[in-house]
Amino acid sequence: MPKKVLNGIVVSDKPNKTITVLVERKYQHPVFKKVIKARKKYSVHDEGNEYKNGDKVSIQECKPYSKSKKFKVIGVSK
Repeated sequence: MPKKVLNGIVVSDKPNKTITVLVERKYQHPVFKKVIKARKKYSVHDEGNEYKNGDKVSIQECKPYSKSKKFKVIGVSK
């Protein structure tokens, strides 16, 4: 099964080797047919502490680094 790749914006870079990425997705409600914007925050492993607040990044699913970190940074997205 392929690994998930998501795009988002870095909203926090405070912890060491960790960033928080806000991923936004849009979907249509099955009954009301209204387009809904859903947001979710992911804790992401950043080995070199190289990404800062406001950066647009791509993240990929990987083996768990800790209880909450199950994604790693691939690089800056376009």
